Amino acid sequence: MGIYGRLLQFVKPYGLKLSGAMFCMVIVAVMTAAVAFLVKPVMDDIFINKDILKLKLVPLVLIGVYIIKGVADYGRSYIMSYVGQRIINDLRNKLYRHIQSLSLSFFTKTPTGVIISRITNDVNSVQGAVTNAITGILKDFFTIIGLVGVVFYRDWRSACIAFLFFPLLSFPIMKFGKKLRKFSTKSMKSIGNLTTLLHESITGIRIVKAFGMEEYESNRFFTENWRLFKVLMKRFKIRALSSPVMETMGGIGGAIVIWYGGYRVITGHSTPGSFFSFMAALFMLYEPVKRLNGVNLAVQEGIAAAVRIFSILDVVPEIRDKAQASAIPPVSREIEFKNISFKYENELVLRNINLKVKSGEVLAIVGPSGGGKSTMVDLLLRFYDVTGGKITIDGQDIRDVTIKSLRAQISMVTQQTILFDDTVKNNIAYGDTDKSEEEIIKAAKTANAHDFIQMATGGYDAVIGEQGIKLSGGERQRISIARAILKNSPILVLDEATSSLDTESEREVQKGLQNLIRGRTTFIIAHRLSTIKNADRIVVVSRGEIIEEGRHEDLLKPGTYYYKLYQAQFRDDNDDIPDKTGISRQPVDSR
Repeated sequence: MGIYGRLLQFVKPYGLKLSGAMFCMVIVAVMTAAVAFLVKPVMDDIFINKDILKLKLVPLVLIGVYIIKGVADYGRSYIMSYVGQRIINDLRNKLYRHIQSLSLSFFTKTPTGVIISRITNDVNSVQGAVTNAITGILKDFFTIIGLVGVVFYRDWRSACIAFLFFPLLSFPIMKFGKKLRKFSTKSMKSIGNLTTLLHESITGIRIVKAFGMEEYESNRFFTENWRLFKVLMKRFKIRALSSPVMETMGGIGGAIVIWYGGYRVITGHSTPGSFFSFMAALFMLYEPVKRLNGVNLAVQEGIAAAVRIFSILDVVPEIRDKAQASAIPPVSREIEFKNISFKYENELVLRNINLKVKSGEVLAIVGPSGGGKSTMVDLLLRFYDVTGGKITIDGQDIRDVTIKSLRAQISMVTQQTILFDDTVKNNIAYGDTDKSEEEIIKAAKTANAHDFIQMATGGYDAVIGEQGIKLSGGERQRISIARAILKNSPILVLDEATSSLDTESEREVQKGLQNLIRGRTTFIIAHRLSTIKNADRIVVVSRGEIIEEGRHEDLLKPGTYYYKLYQAQFRDDNDDIPDKTGISRQPVDSR
Protein backbone atom coordinates (compact mmCIF):
# COMPACT_ATOMS: atom_id res chain seq x y z
CA MET A 1 0.00 0.00 0.00
CA GLY A 2 1.39 3.41 -0.99
CA ILE A 3 1.75 6.51 1.19
CA TYR A 4 -1.58 7.92 -0.03
CA GLY A 5 -3.35 4.66 0.74
CA ARG A 6 -1.86 4.49 4.22
CA LEU A 7 -2.92 8.05 4.97
CA LEU A 8 -6.43 7.28 3.75
CA GLN A 9 -6.65 4.52 6.35
CA PHE A 10 -6.78 7.28 8.93
CA VAL A 11 -9.65 8.94 7.02
CA LYS A 12 -12.00 5.93 6.97
CA PRO A 13 -13.38 6.29 10.53
CA TYR A 14 -14.75 9.72 9.64
CA GLY A 15 -16.65 8.74 6.48
CA LEU A 16 -20.03 9.98 7.78
CA LYS A 17 -18.71 13.41 8.66
CA LEU A 18 -16.92 13.58 5.32
CA SER A 19 -20.24 12.86 3.59
CA GLY A 20 -21.76 15.86 5.35
CA ALA A 21 -18.81 18.02 4.36
CA MET A 22 -19.06 16.84 0.75
CA PHE A 23 -22.74 17.79 0.68
CA CYS A 24 -21.78 21.28 1.85
CA MET A 25 -19.08 21.41 -0.83
CA VAL A 26 -21.63 20.56 -3.53
CA ILE A 27 -23.86 23.41 -2.29
CA VAL A 28 -20.90 25.81 -2.34
CA ALA A 29 -19.99 24.71 -5.88
CA VAL A 30 -23.58 25.10 -7.14
CA MET A 31 -23.90 28.57 -5.58
CA THR A 32 -20.54 29.63 -7.06
CA ALA A 33 -21.68 28.50 -10.50
CA ALA A 34 -25.01 30.32 -9.92
CA VAL A 35 -23.17 33.62 -9.39
CA ALA A 36 -21.48 33.25 -12.78
CA PHE A 37 -24.77 32.15 -14.36
CA LEU A 38 -26.55 35.30 -13.09
CA VAL A 39 -24.15 37.60 -14.95
CA LYS A 40 -26.11 37.13 -18.23
CA PRO A 41 -29.55 38.23 -16.91
CA VAL A 42 -27.86 41.16 -15.14
CA MET A 43 -26.19 42.32 -18.35
CA ASP A 44 -28.83 41.49 -20.98
CA ASP A 45 -32.15 41.79 -19.10
CA ILE A 46 -31.35 44.65 -16.68
CA PHE A 47 -28.76 46.87 -18.36
CA ILE A 48 -29.62 46.29 -22.03
CA ASN A 49 -33.35 45.34 -22.06
CA LYS A 50 -34.12 47.40 -18.89
CA ASP A 51 -36.44 44.71 -17.43
CA ILE A 52 -37.85 46.14 -14.13
CA LEU A 53 -39.04 42.74 -12.86
CA LYS A 54 -35.58 41.27 -13.30
CA LEU A 55 -34.13 44.33 -11.55
CA LYS A 56 -36.22 43.47 -8.49
CA LEU A 57 -35.72 39.70 -8.57
CA VAL A 58 -32.05 39.19 -9.52
CA PRO A 59 -30.53 41.15 -6.56
CA LEU A 60 -32.76 39.18 -4.15
CA VAL A 61 -31.72 35.91 -5.78
CA LEU A 62 -28.05 36.99 -5.57
CA ILE A 63 -28.39 37.75 -1.85
CA GLY A 64 -30.01 34.34 -1.30
CA VAL A 65 -27.24 32.64 -3.26
CA TYR A 66 -24.52 34.23 -1.10
CA ILE A 67 -26.34 33.43 2.15
CA ILE A 68 -26.72 29.76 1.19
CA LYS A 69 -23.12 29.67 -0.01
CA GLY A 70 -21.87 31.22 3.24
CA VAL A 71 -23.76 28.77 5.46
CA ALA A 72 -22.59 25.79 3.41
CA ASP A 73 -19.02 27.06 3.34
CA TYR A 74 -19.03 27.42 7.14
CA GLY A 75 -20.31 23.86 7.53
CA ARG A 76 -17.69 22.56 5.10
CA SER A 77 -14.86 24.46 6.80
CA TYR A 78 -15.80 23.41 10.34
CA ILE A 79 -16.41 19.74 9.54
CA MET A 80 -13.25 19.41 7.48
CA SER A 81 -11.16 21.13 10.14
CA TYR A 82 -12.57 18.72 12.71
CA VAL A 83 -11.85 15.69 10.53
CA GLY A 84 -8.36 16.95 9.66
CA GLN A 85 -7.44 17.57 13.29
CA ARG A 86 -8.82 14.20 14.39
CA ILE A 87 -6.81 12.44 11.70
CA ILE A 88 -3.63 14.16 12.86
CA ASN A 89 -4.49 13.45 16.48
CA ASP A 90 -4.92 9.76 15.64
CA LEU A 91 -1.68 9.69 13.66
CA ARG A 92 0.30 11.36 16.45
CA ASN A 93 -1.17 8.98 19.04
CA LYS A 94 -0.35 5.94 16.93
CA LEU A 95 3.19 7.18 16.32
CA TYR A 96 3.82 7.85 20.00
CA ARG A 97 2.32 4.53 21.11
CA HIS A 98 4.47 2.72 18.53
CA ILE A 99 7.61 4.55 19.68
CA GLN A 100 6.85 3.49 23.26
CA SER A 101 6.65 -0.14 22.07
CA LEU A 102 10.05 -0.09 20.35
CA SER A 103 13.05 -1.81 21.86
CA LEU A 104 15.79 -0.02 23.73
CA SER A 105 18.16 -0.45 20.78
CA PHE A 106 16.01 1.93 18.71
CA PHE A 107 16.55 4.71 21.25
CA THR A 108 20.29 4.10 21.46
CA LYS A 109 20.55 4.48 17.68
CA THR A 110 18.09 7.36 17.17
CA PRO A 111 18.79 10.81 18.66
CA THR A 112 16.09 12.13 20.97
CA GLY A 113 15.76 15.33 18.94
CA VAL A 114 14.99 13.34 15.78
CA ILE A 115 12.20 11.45 17.56
CA ILE A 116 10.73 14.68 18.94
CA SER A 117 10.89 16.27 15.48
CA ARG A 118 8.97 13.36 13.94
CA ILE A 119 6.18 13.60 16.51
CA THR A 120 5.86 17.39 16.33
CA ASN A 121 7.17 18.97 13.12
CA ASP A 122 6.64 16.05 10.72
CA VAL A 123 3.12 15.33 11.96
CA ASN A 124 2.27 19.03 11.63
CA SER A 125 3.42 18.90 8.01
CA VAL A 126 1.17 15.92 7.40
CA GLN A 127 -1.66 17.91 8.98
CA GLY A 128 -1.40 20.51 6.21
CA ALA A 129 -1.36 17.80 3.57
CA VAL A 130 -4.37 15.91 4.93
CA THR A 131 -6.48 18.97 5.70
CA ASN A 132 -5.64 20.81 2.48
CA ALA A 133 -5.92 17.70 0.34
CA ILE A 134 -9.32 16.65 1.63
CA THR A 135 -10.74 20.15 1.97
CA GLY A 136 -9.11 21.87 -1.00
CA ILE A 137 -9.22 19.13 -3.61
CA LEU A 138 -12.84 18.12 -2.98
CA LYS A 139 -14.10 21.68 -2.67
CA ASP A 140 -12.30 22.88 -5.79
CA PHE A 141 -13.25 19.74 -7.70
CA PHE A 142 -16.97 20.38 -7.21
CA THR A 143 -16.51 24.10 -7.93
CA ILE A 144 -14.66 23.34 -11.16
CA ILE A 145 -17.42 20.94 -12.28
CA GLY A 146 -20.09 23.61 -11.70
CA LEU A 147 -18.19 26.38 -13.44
CA VAL A 148 -17.21 24.19 -16.38
CA GLY A 149 -20.91 23.50 -16.89
CA VAL A 150 -21.64 27.25 -17.02
CA VAL A 151 -18.72 27.88 -19.39
CA PHE A 152 -19.81 25.26 -21.92
CA TYR A 153 -23.48 26.20 -21.57
CA ARG A 154 -22.78 29.84 -22.40
CA ASP A 155 -20.26 29.37 -25.25
CA TRP A 156 -18.94 25.92 -26.01
CA ARG A 157 -16.68 27.16 -28.85
CA SER A 158 -14.83 29.65 -26.64
CA ALA A 159 -14.75 27.03 -23.90
CA CYS A 160 -12.91 24.60 -26.18
CA ILE A 161 -10.29 27.25 -26.96
CA ALA A 162 -9.89 28.11 -23.25
CA PHE A 163 -9.47 24.51 -22.22
CA LEU A 164 -6.61 24.00 -24.64
CA PHE A 165 -4.50 25.91 -22.09
CA PHE A 166 -5.56 24.01 -18.97
CA PRO A 167 -3.47 20.88 -19.72
CA LEU A 168 -0.43 23.16 -19.96
CA LEU A 169 -1.02 24.27 -16.37
CA SER A 170 -0.43 20.70 -15.15
CA PHE A 171 3.26 20.83 -16.12
CA PRO A 172 4.34 23.51 -13.62
CA ILE A 173 2.13 21.90 -10.97
CA MET A 174 3.95 18.57 -11.30
CA LYS A 175 7.39 20.15 -11.71
CA PHE A 176 7.09 22.40 -8.67
CA GLY A 177 5.55 19.61 -6.58
CA LYS A 178 8.44 17.23 -7.26
CA LYS A 179 11.07 19.81 -6.32
CA LEU A 180 9.17 20.88 -3.22
CA ARG A 181 8.99 17.33 -1.87
CA LYS A 182 12.77 17.01 -2.25
CA PHE A 183 13.52 20.21 -0.33
CA SER A 184 10.83 19.44 2.25
CA THR A 185 12.59 16.20 3.10
CA LYS A 186 15.89 18.06 3.51
CA SER A 187 14.32 20.74 5.69
CA MET A 188 12.68 18.19 8.00
CA LYS A 189 15.99 16.37 8.38
CA SER A 190 17.65 19.67 9.26
CA ILE A 191 14.90 20.48 11.78
CA GLY A 192 15.52 17.08 13.39
CA ASN A 193 19.23 17.89 13.71
CA LEU A 194 18.40 21.29 15.14
CA THR A 195 16.05 19.74 17.70
CA THR A 196 18.77 17.28 18.70
CA LEU A 197 21.22 20.13 19.27
CA LEU A 198 18.65 21.98 21.36
CA HIS A 199 17.87 18.92 23.47
CA GLU A 200 21.53 18.13 24.11
CA SER A 201 22.61 21.66 24.95
CA ILE A 202 19.65 22.46 27.19
CA THR A 203 19.64 19.17 29.14
CA GLY A 204 23.42 19.44 29.47
CA ILE A 205 23.48 23.16 30.29
CA ARG A 206 25.44 22.62 33.52
CA ILE A 207 28.29 20.94 31.66
CA VAL A 208 28.14 23.57 28.89
CA LYS A 209 28.58 26.36 31.42
CA ALA A 210 31.07 24.48 33.59
CA PHE A 211 33.39 24.00 30.61
CA GLY A 212 32.76 27.46 29.17
CA MET A 213 31.35 26.06 25.92
CA GLU A 214 28.50 28.55 25.45
CA GLU A 215 30.11 30.06 22.35
CA TYR A 216 30.90 26.64 20.91
CA GLU A 217 27.31 25.44 21.35
CA SER A 218 26.01 28.72 19.90
CA ASN A 219 28.19 28.26 16.82
CA ARG A 220 26.97 24.67 16.38
CA PHE A 221 23.41 25.92 16.55
CA PHE A 222 24.09 28.85 14.17
CA THR A 223 25.64 26.49 11.60
CA GLU A 224 22.69 24.10 11.62
CA ASN A 225 20.20 26.95 11.71
CA TRP A 226 21.86 28.53 8.65
CA ARG A 227 21.68 25.19 6.84
CA LEU A 228 17.95 25.05 7.62
CA PHE A 229 17.54 28.65 6.42
CA LYS A 230 19.08 27.86 3.03
CA VAL A 231 16.87 24.81 2.52
CA LEU A 232 13.74 26.72 3.56
CA MET A 233 14.57 29.53 1.13
CA LYS A 234 14.70 27.00 -1.69
CA ARG A 235 11.23 25.81 -0.62
CA PHE A 236 9.93 29.38 -0.52
CA LYS A 237 11.52 30.11 -3.89
CA ILE A 238 9.51 27.28 -5.47
CA ARG A 239 6.31 28.43 -3.74
CA ALA A 240 6.89 32.05 -4.79
CA LEU A 241 7.63 31.08 -8.40
CA SER A 242 4.64 28.77 -8.84
CA SER A 243 1.96 31.46 -8.55
CA PRO A 244 3.43 33.94 -11.12
CA VAL A 245 3.99 31.12 -13.61
CA MET A 246 0.41 29.96 -13.23
CA GLU A 247 -0.96 33.51 -13.53
CA THR A 248 1.14 34.27 -16.61
CA MET A 249 -0.07 31.16 -18.40
CA GLY A 250 -3.62 31.90 -17.32
CA GLY A 251 -3.32 35.49 -18.53
CA ILE A 252 -2.17 34.39 -21.99
CA GLY A 253 -5.12 32.02 -22.26
CA GLY A 254 -7.53 34.71 -21.01
CA ALA A 255 -6.29 37.23 -23.58
CA ILE A 256 -6.91 34.83 -26.43
CA VAL A 257 -10.40 34.00 -25.14
CA ILE A 258 -11.27 37.70 -24.78
CA TRP A 259 -10.19 38.35 -28.34
CA TYR A 260 -12.23 35.44 -29.70
CA GLY A 261 -15.29 36.14 -27.52
CA GLY A 262 -15.22 39.85 -28.32
CA TYR A 263 -15.08 39.04 -32.01
CA ARG A 264 -18.19 36.85 -31.68
CA VAL A 265 -20.09 39.62 -29.87
CA ILE A 266 -19.10 42.23 -32.48
CA THR A 267 -20.14 39.95 -35.35
CA GLY A 268 -23.50 39.25 -33.65
CA HIS A 269 -22.92 35.57 -32.88
CA SER A 270 -23.17 36.16 -29.11
CA THR A 271 -24.65 38.70 -26.67
CA PRO A 272 -22.63 40.82 -24.22
CA GLY A 273 -24.45 39.06 -21.35
CA SER A 274 -23.51 35.62 -22.58
CA PHE A 275 -19.92 36.70 -23.10
CA PHE A 276 -19.51 38.30 -19.65
CA SER A 277 -21.27 35.35 -18.03
CA PHE A 278 -18.80 33.08 -19.84
CA MET A 279 -15.83 35.26 -18.81
CA ALA A 280 -17.02 35.45 -15.19
CA ALA A 281 -17.27 31.66 -15.03
CA LEU A 282 -13.88 31.30 -16.74
CA PHE A 283 -12.08 33.67 -14.38
CA MET A 284 -13.83 32.14 -11.39
CA LEU A 285 -12.71 28.76 -12.72
CA TYR A 286 -9.09 29.89 -12.79
CA GLU A 287 -9.01 30.47 -9.03
CA PRO A 288 -9.79 26.87 -7.96
CA VAL A 289 -7.33 25.60 -10.57
CA LYS A 290 -4.70 27.94 -9.14
CA ARG A 291 -5.56 26.80 -5.62
CA LEU A 292 -5.04 23.19 -6.70
CA ASN A 293 -1.42 24.13 -7.39
CA GLY A 294 -1.09 25.40 -3.82
CA VAL A 295 -2.82 22.28 -2.52
CA ASN A 296 -0.40 20.12 -4.49
CA LEU A 297 2.58 21.92 -2.94
CA ALA A 298 1.18 21.38 0.57
CA VAL A 299 0.43 17.73 -0.24
CA GLN A 300 3.99 17.16 -1.49
CA GLU A 301 5.40 18.62 1.73
CA GLY A 302 3.04 16.39 3.71
CA ILE A 303 3.97 13.29 1.72
CA ALA A 304 7.64 13.94 2.43
CA ALA A 305 6.79 14.11 6.14
CA ALA A 306 4.55 11.02 5.92
CA VAL A 307 7.41 9.00 4.43
CA ARG A 308 9.52 9.83 7.49
CA ILE A 309 6.67 9.05 9.89
CA PHE A 310 5.85 5.71 8.30
CA SER A 311 9.54 4.82 8.33
CA ILE A 312 9.24 4.78 12.14
CA LEU A 313 5.84 3.07 12.15
CA ASP A 314 7.39 0.34 10.00
CA VAL A 315 10.11 -0.36 12.56
CA VAL A 316 9.37 -3.73 14.14
CA PRO A 317 10.29 -3.98 17.86
CA GLU A 318 13.22 -6.32 18.28
CA ILE A 319 11.90 -7.37 21.69
CA ARG A 320 8.26 -8.48 21.57
CA ASP A 321 5.98 -11.17 22.95
CA LYS A 322 5.72 -14.51 21.22
CA ALA A 323 2.30 -15.54 19.94
CA GLN A 324 1.81 -18.04 22.77
CA ALA A 325 3.57 -16.06 25.51
CA SER A 326 2.10 -16.49 28.99
CA ALA A 327 2.33 -14.49 32.20
CA ILE A 328 5.14 -15.55 34.51
CA PRO A 329 4.51 -16.16 38.24
CA PRO A 330 6.84 -14.65 40.88
CA VAL A 331 10.22 -16.37 41.14
CA SER A 332 10.14 -19.18 43.69
CA ARG A 333 13.29 -21.25 42.99
CA GLU A 334 16.03 -19.63 40.94
CA ILE A 335 17.12 -17.42 38.06
CA GLU A 336 19.66 -19.00 35.75
CA PHE A 337 21.93 -17.60 33.03
CA LYS A 338 22.73 -20.58 30.80
CA ASN A 339 25.81 -20.17 28.59
CA ILE A 340 24.84 -16.58 27.78
CA SER A 341 26.49 -14.61 25.02
CA PHE A 342 25.47 -11.23 23.69
CA LYS A 343 26.58 -9.09 20.76
CA TYR A 344 25.75 -5.44 20.24
CA GLU A 345 26.44 -4.05 16.76
CA ASN A 346 28.88 -6.91 16.05
CA GLU A 347 30.77 -6.32 19.30
CA LEU A 348 30.82 -9.28 21.68
CA VAL A 349 29.80 -7.87 25.08
CA LEU A 350 29.17 -11.10 27.04
CA ARG A 351 30.49 -14.63 26.47
CA ASN A 352 29.84 -17.94 28.20
CA ILE A 353 28.03 -16.53 31.20
CA ASN A 354 26.77 -19.32 33.45
CA LEU A 355 25.19 -18.25 36.71
CA LYS A 356 22.48 -19.48 39.07
CA VAL A 357 20.84 -17.09 41.52
CA LYS A 358 18.61 -18.67 44.13
CA SER A 359 15.32 -17.08 45.12
CA GLY A 360 15.99 -14.59 47.92
CA GLU A 361 19.74 -14.50 47.25
CA VAL A 362 21.63 -11.19 47.21
CA LEU A 363 24.10 -11.23 44.32
CA ALA A 364 26.64 -8.44 43.84
CA ILE A 365 28.24 -7.87 40.43
CA VAL A 366 31.50 -5.91 40.26
CA GLY A 367 34.27 -5.36 37.76
CA PRO A 368 35.96 -2.77 35.56
CA SER A 369 34.16 -0.33 33.31
CA GLY A 370 32.74 -1.90 30.16
CA GLY A 371 33.01 -5.40 31.55
CA GLY A 372 29.34 -6.22 30.89
CA LYS A 373 27.81 -5.99 34.36
CA SER A 374 24.87 -3.73 33.49
CA THR A 375 24.31 -5.71 30.30
CA MET A 376 23.56 -8.79 32.39
CA VAL A 377 20.62 -7.12 34.13
CA ASP A 378 19.52 -5.47 30.86
CA LEU A 379 19.18 -8.99 29.44
CA LEU A 380 17.24 -10.12 32.51
CA LEU A 381 14.78 -7.27 31.92
CA ARG A 382 14.70 -8.11 28.20
CA PHE A 383 15.82 -4.66 27.19
CA TYR A 384 17.79 -6.78 24.74
CA ASP A 385 17.60 -10.48 23.87
CA VAL A 386 20.54 -12.81 24.28
CA THR A 387 22.54 -13.72 21.20
CA GLY A 388 23.22 -17.21 22.50
CA GLY A 389 22.08 -19.31 25.43
CA LYS A 390 19.04 -18.43 27.54
CA ILE A 391 17.90 -16.90 30.80
CA THR A 392 15.33 -18.82 32.79
CA ILE A 393 13.20 -18.08 35.84
CA ASP A 394 12.17 -21.25 37.64
CA GLY A 395 13.15 -23.15 34.49
CA GLN A 396 11.03 -21.02 32.13
CA ASP A 397 12.78 -19.14 29.33
CA ILE A 398 12.00 -15.44 29.77
CA ARG A 399 11.51 -15.16 25.99
CA ASP A 400 8.46 -17.40 26.35
CA VAL A 401 6.66 -15.11 28.81
CA THR A 402 5.00 -11.73 28.33
CA ILE A 403 7.28 -8.75 28.68
CA LYS A 404 4.75 -6.97 30.89
CA SER A 405 4.55 -9.82 33.40
CA LEU A 406 8.35 -10.24 33.41
CA ARG A 407 9.09 -6.58 34.12
CA ALA A 408 6.31 -6.48 36.71
CA GLN A 409 8.48 -8.89 38.73
CA ILE A 410 11.47 -6.52 38.75
CA SER A 411 12.09 -3.20 40.52
CA MET A 412 15.07 -1.17 39.40
CA VAL A 413 17.14 1.70 40.77
CA THR A 414 19.79 2.98 38.37
CA GLN A 415 22.85 5.19 38.67
CA GLN A 416 21.27 7.59 36.20
CA THR A 417 18.23 8.74 38.14
CA ILE A 418 15.21 9.17 35.87
CA LEU A 419 12.49 11.40 37.28
CA PHE A 420 9.66 13.29 35.59
CA ASP A 421 8.42 16.88 35.71
CA ASP A 422 5.60 15.95 38.07
CA THR A 423 4.84 15.86 41.78
CA VAL A 424 6.93 13.95 44.29
CA LYS A 425 3.93 11.72 44.96
CA ASN A 426 3.43 10.81 41.30
CA ASN A 427 7.13 10.12 40.82
CA ILE A 428 7.21 7.69 43.73
CA ALA A 429 3.98 6.01 42.56
CA TYR A 430 5.13 5.89 38.93
CA GLY A 431 5.14 2.10 38.80
CA ASP A 432 1.66 1.82 40.32
CA THR A 433 -0.53 4.92 40.30
CA ASP A 434 -3.22 3.17 42.36
CA LYS A 435 -1.10 3.17 45.53
CA SER A 436 -2.51 5.07 48.48
CA GLU A 437 -0.86 8.13 49.99
CA GLU A 438 -0.09 6.16 53.16
CA GLU A 439 1.82 3.56 51.12
CA ILE A 440 3.72 6.31 49.28
CA ILE A 441 4.74 7.96 52.56
CA LYS A 442 5.81 4.63 54.02
CA ALA A 443 8.03 3.95 50.98
CA ALA A 444 9.53 7.45 51.26
CA LYS A 445 10.33 6.90 54.94
CA THR A 446 12.03 3.59 54.17
CA ALA A 447 14.15 5.36 51.54
CA ASN A 448 15.03 8.14 54.00
CA ALA A 449 13.21 10.67 51.79
CA HIS A 450 10.22 11.63 53.96
CA ASP A 451 11.96 14.38 55.96
CA PHE A 452 13.24 16.45 53.01
CA ILE A 453 9.96 15.95 51.15
CA GLN A 454 8.00 17.39 54.08
CA MET A 455 10.31 20.39 54.32
CA ALA A 456 9.76 21.29 50.63
CA THR A 457 7.02 23.75 49.72
CA GLY A 458 4.05 21.63 48.75
CA GLY A 459 5.42 18.46 50.33
CA TYR A 460 4.40 15.38 48.37
CA ASP A 461 2.48 17.59 45.93
CA ALA A 462 5.57 19.67 45.05
CA VAL A 463 6.55 19.58 41.36
CA ILE A 464 10.23 18.62 41.11
CA GLY A 465 10.97 19.98 37.61
CA GLU A 466 12.45 18.31 34.55
CA GLN A 467 14.64 15.36 35.59
CA GLY A 468 14.09 16.46 39.21
CA ILE A 469 16.20 19.58 38.68
CA LYS A 470 14.78 21.18 41.87
CA LEU A 471 16.25 18.39 44.00
CA SER A 472 19.82 17.56 44.92
CA GLY A 473 21.48 14.46 43.49
CA GLY A 474 21.01 12.55 46.73
CA GLU A 475 17.37 13.58 47.02
CA ARG A 476 16.68 12.46 43.46
CA GLN A 477 18.28 9.10 44.20
CA ARG A 478 16.19 8.59 47.32
CA ILE A 479 12.99 9.37 45.38
CA SER A 480 14.07 6.74 42.87
CA ILE A 481 14.69 4.23 45.67
CA ALA A 482 11.28 4.99 47.20
CA ARG A 483 9.74 4.25 43.79
CA ALA A 484 11.37 0.82 43.73
CA ILE A 485 10.34 0.15 47.33
CA LEU A 486 6.72 0.99 46.53
CA LYS A 487 6.64 -1.33 43.52
CA ASN A 488 7.39 -4.20 45.91
CA SER A 489 8.59 -6.67 43.25
CA PRO A 490 10.15 -10.06 44.06
CA ILE A 491 13.29 -9.26 42.01
CA LEU A 492 15.32 -6.14 42.75
CA VAL A 493 18.05 -4.56 40.61
CA LEU A 494 20.27 -1.94 42.25
CA ASP A 495 22.55 -0.44 39.59
CA GLU A 496 24.76 1.99 41.57
CA ALA A 497 21.71 2.76 43.72
CA THR A 498 23.61 4.75 46.36
CA SER A 499 26.34 6.29 44.24
CA SER A 500 24.94 9.84 44.51
CA LEU A 501 24.49 9.82 48.28
CA ASP A 502 26.75 11.28 50.91
CA THR A 503 27.99 9.00 53.66
CA GLU A 504 25.27 9.91 56.16
CA SER A 505 22.41 9.61 53.66
CA GLU A 506 23.84 6.38 52.30
CA ARG A 507 23.92 4.90 55.78
CA GLU A 508 20.22 5.70 56.31
CA VAL A 509 19.20 4.49 52.85
CA GLN A 510 21.15 1.26 53.33
CA LYS A 511 18.94 0.52 56.33
CA GLY A 512 15.87 0.92 54.14
CA LEU A 513 17.44 -1.12 51.37
CA GLN A 514 18.22 -3.93 53.79
CA ASN A 515 14.53 -4.05 54.71
CA LEU A 516 13.64 -4.00 51.03
CA ILE A 517 16.20 -6.66 50.08
CA ARG A 518 15.04 -9.13 52.74
CA GLY A 519 13.22 -12.01 51.05
CA ARG A 520 13.89 -10.71 47.53
CA THR A 521 16.19 -11.91 44.78
CA THR A 522 18.57 -8.98 44.47
CA PHE A 523 21.19 -7.99 41.89
CA ILE A 524 23.54 -5.27 43.12
CA ILE A 525 25.89 -3.58 40.68
CA ALA A 526 28.17 -1.60 42.96
CA HIS A 527 31.01 0.86 42.67
CA ARG A 528 31.56 1.16 46.41
CA LEU A 529 32.75 -2.29 47.35
CA SER A 530 32.09 -1.48 51.01
CA THR A 531 28.36 -1.66 50.28
CA ILE A 532 28.42 -5.28 49.16
CA LYS A 533 30.39 -6.89 51.97
CA ASN A 534 27.27 -8.60 53.26
CA ALA A 535 26.08 -9.90 49.86
CA ASP A 536 25.42 -13.64 49.78
CA ARG A 537 27.68 -13.90 46.75
CA ILE A 538 29.87 -11.66 44.64
CA VAL A 539 30.75 -12.23 40.98
CA VAL A 540 33.53 -10.34 39.24
CA VAL A 541 32.87 -9.66 35.53
CA SER A 542 35.66 -8.57 33.22
CA ARG A 543 35.71 -8.43 29.42
CA GLY A 544 32.31 -10.11 29.24
CA GLU A 545 33.18 -13.12 31.39
CA ILE A 546 32.78 -14.12 35.01
CA ILE A 547 36.35 -14.44 36.25
CA GLU A 548 35.77 -14.79 40.00
CA GLU A 549 32.91 -15.79 42.28
CA GLY A 550 32.44 -16.09 46.05
CA ARG A 551 31.76 -14.20 49.26
CA HIS A 552 33.56 -11.01 50.21
CA GLU A 553 35.86 -12.79 52.67
CA ASP A 554 36.69 -15.52 50.15
CA LEU A 555 37.56 -13.10 47.35
CA LEU A 556 39.55 -10.67 49.49
CA LYS A 557 42.80 -12.55 49.11
CA PRO A 558 46.03 -11.21 47.59
CA GLY A 559 46.25 -12.10 43.92
CA THR A 560 42.55 -12.04 43.15
CA TYR A 561 41.12 -9.42 40.82
CA TYR A 562 38.57 -8.50 43.47
CA TYR A 563 41.37 -7.79 45.93
CA LYS A 564 43.01 -5.47 43.41
CA LEU A 565 39.74 -3.60 42.92
CA TYR A 566 39.29 -3.35 46.67
CA GLN A 567 42.84 -2.14 47.23
CA ALA A 568 42.67 0.46 44.46
CA GLN A 569 39.38 1.87 45.68
CA PHE A 570 40.25 2.14 49.32
CA ARG A 571 43.67 3.56 48.58
CA ASP A 572 41.94 6.36 46.67
CA ASP A 573 39.65 6.83 49.67
CA ASN A 574 42.72 7.31 51.90
CA ASP A 575 42.03 4.02 53.62
CA ASP A 576 44.93 2.67 55.66
CA ILE A 577 44.83 -0.73 53.95
CA PRO A 578 48.37 -1.27 52.61
CA ASP A 579 48.90 -1.29 48.86
CA LYS A 580 50.34 -4.66 47.89
CA THR A 581 49.29 -4.74 44.25
CA GLY A 582 50.87 -1.73 42.57
CA ILE A 583 47.83 -1.30 40.30
CA SER A 584 46.55 2.05 39.03
CA ARG A 585 44.97 4.47 41.50
CA GLN A 586 42.18 5.29 39.04
CA PRO A 587 38.69 4.84 40.55
CA VAL A 588 36.85 1.79 39.30
CA ASP A 589 33.56 2.35 37.52
CA SER A 590 30.80 -0.21 37.65
CA ARG A 591 29.63 -0.24 34.07
